[in-house]
This record gives sequence, C-alpha cells and structure tokens, in this order.
Amino acid sequence: MRLRTAYGDVVPINLEIEATCRRNNAARRREQDTEGSSYTSPPFSPHHAEMDGEPARRVTLEDFSNTATPQFFTSIARPEVQAANISYPYSLIQLIQGNLFHGLLSEDPYAHLASYIEICNTVKIVGVPEDAVRLNLFSFSLAGEAKRWLHSFKGNNLRTWEEVVEKLLKKYFPESKTAEGKMEISSFHQFPDESLSEALDRFHGLLRKTPTHGYSELVQLNIFIDGLRPQSKQLLDASAGGKIKLKTPEEAMKLIENMTASDQAILRDRSYVPTKRSLLELGT
Repeated sequence: MRLRTAYGDVVPINLEIEATCRRNNAARRREQDTEGSSYTSPPFSPHHAEMDGEPARRVTLEDFSNTATPQFFTSIARPEVQAANISYPYSLIQLIQGNLFHGLLSEDPYAHLASYIEICNTVKIVGVPEDAVRLNLFSFSLAGEAKRWLHSFKGNNLRTWEEVVEKLLKKYFPESKTAEGKMEISSFHQFPDESLSEALDRFHGLLRKTPTHGYSELVQLNIFIDGLRPQSKQLLDASAGGKIKLKTPEEAMKLIENMTASDQAILRDRSYVPTKRSLLELGT
C-alpha cells in the first residue's frame, strides 16, 4: 500500500511497523555486540514495560532475599603438588591437635609455630613440599578465637606458608608485644636467691619469648652481665683474672658457661636425697 504526500511523493506504508522495529533493534544490538560495545541493559524492575516484544522479567522480594553460595569455604588455598593422592596419618593430626593455639593473651604464637613445624617435619610425602604439608594441616592446629580469625579471610585468599605466618604474627604478636618484650630484656636483673645458671636460663627464656627483640649477641651479653648481683660479678671477674668485660664476647661467654656448669653440679648435689638409709645412719 502507498500514500501520496502533499508534495506529490508516493511513500510506501508498512503495515507491520512493530515487527520491523523489533527486527531493526535486534540488528543494532548484534552490531553493538560485534563492535565490542559496553552497552548494558537496564536492571529489571516490577514495573518494567514490555520491550522488543518480550515480557519483562518479574522480580519478587524473594529474589532479593536469596543469598549467594560462596565458591570457597576455606581461607587457605589448596597448594598445587605433583603427587596424585595425598594421605596424612591420623596420628599426625592427633599430634597437631594436641598443640592447639586459641589466640589467648597468655599464648605465644612463636612457640606454637615452632612446635607445629616440628610436628609437620616428622612426615615426608613424595611430590609434596614441606610448605604444602604445613598449609594443608595448619587449620587443625587452631581453635576458638584463632580458628574464627582464620575463617575471617576470603576464600582461597592465603596461598603461601609465608603469608599465613605473617598474618598470624601480625594479629597475635603486634609491635606492642615486641616493645614489652624488649623492655623486659633490657631491665633484666638476677634475683637474690637465684644462681648464675638459673639466671642465664631465665634470660635465654626472655630472648626466646620475644624473637623480634633486635638485640645483637654483644648487647645481650652486656645486658646479662650488668643485671647480675655483685657477688656473681665478682666471681666472674675472679675467674677472668681481672675484669670480665675486658674479655672478648667469645671468652666471656665461655667463662659464664663454665661457671653455670659448676652451679648446676652444686645444685644437683644439694637436691640429692638418699632413698635408702644404712643401718648406722641416723635421722635428724
């Protein structure tokens, strides 16, 4: 069918104009997709009008309330290994769970990591690196607040053993604990009823408690000697044939170790109690 205009032109009339519009729109969308257009369709709504001859999707309240299922349920990613099958002894997991870390203030994360690595080193699997074993079993060594902290990370977010150690120490051994430990080391003093060997053991315990103290061996030795009682210093000076601080660090440490060995022998003799009295031995 044709229509004549006021200017005398004859224009064809399309009786299926809606179908033609739909075809043209579809062709334009295909061209945009081919050219890599970033066009995104507007979001559906309950009042969205019919477009391109297709009814709008009806969105209900339930659609908005549905929760998406997470893709990963563990924070530590499963490491890639060459072994086809990995099987850990149940006794190994029992050992790990006997050394649980709960994240309490009284617990030492460095001591926990040392014990955990020691346990993991008891097993060796062909094609499985040491770090992979530690990553796979680390969650078994945590409980309580520490377990919840580990699960607070995004799924498969922790991929290396170094990253796990860094996160754990940053959480449970912050800089404030390091400063507190350094203060405790620098203010070390021998107790009045404490022998030289006992004082040295306690000083080494303070150093282990704060591995990030940053004190060199020379500084550690000076702190220990300065914290001794006058009587202990006099004994060290006498054994050094003058003043112990005039010795080299190696010589001074050797003298201290020799004296602590003597102290331990004396302590053992004092603590010895005969278990069986002879016939002529009288009690007090």
